[in-house]
Formats: sequence, structure tokens, C-alpha cells
Amino acid sequence: MKDRIIQLFKQFVSFGIVGGINTILGLVIYWVMVGAGIHYLIANTVGFIITVAISYVLNNLFTFKKDGVPAEWSLKQLLKVYASYFLTGMILSGVLLWFWNDFIGINKNISPILNLFITIPTNFILNKKWVYKRRK
Repeated sequence: MKDRIIQLFKQFVSFGIVGGINTILGLVIYWVMVGAGIHYLIANTVGFIITVAISYVLNNLFTFKKDGVPAEWSLKQLLKVYASYFLTGMILSGVLLWFWNDFIGINKNISPILNLFITIPTNFILNKKWVYKRRK
């Protein structure tokens, strides 16, 4: 039991590091595009496409490996990663951006940061329990 908790903690930390790298990259893409006059939802989409591909590679190599072996490398696995991130990074994030920006009136540069408190834990659970679940 203790080993499982330690492993889960290590995975969450690794997922957080990968997510941190991707979050910074995604925010830079978003801010640059919004600053260039591109609609915030288009900027969010472009950042999503780029950072999910990077996340797939890094999480396979570092976060969800087992006994030093990376997770499955396949188109099916990649599509599951995009589906997981689509639910949290596009649908949930898009709805939250609309809520923060258009409904509440929060600054468009701050709202993506607020999203992280909701989307990161949701995405970790989806990745852990569905995307990278290993068959026994």
C-alpha cells in the first residue's frame, strides 16, 4: 500500500512537471497569439494541439512508465491522450475561458491561469485511470 502511494505521488509530481512545461509553453503561445490580435479560442486551440503532442511524449517517457519501460506507443494511445486533453484542455478550458472572460469579465491573460486549478487534477485522473491504464 505504501509503495502504491509513493508511486502515485511520483507520478503526480512527474505529471505536474510535464504539465508545467506544457502550461508555460501553452500560455506563451496563447499570449503571443492573443497579443497579435488572434481570437482567444483560436489561440487556445493552437496551444492545445502543440502541447498535447509534447505531453504524450514526455508522459510516456517519464510519468507513466512501469519498471523503466515507457507506456504504449501507438496511434490508439495518442488518440486517447488527445481525447483526454480535449475534454479538459478544450471543452472544459474553453467553457471556463468563456465564463471567466465574457461572463465574469476577468482579464484574458489571467483566466487561463485560473483554469489550471480545475483542469490539472481532472486531467491527471483521466490520464491515470483511462489513457495510461495498463492491462494486467
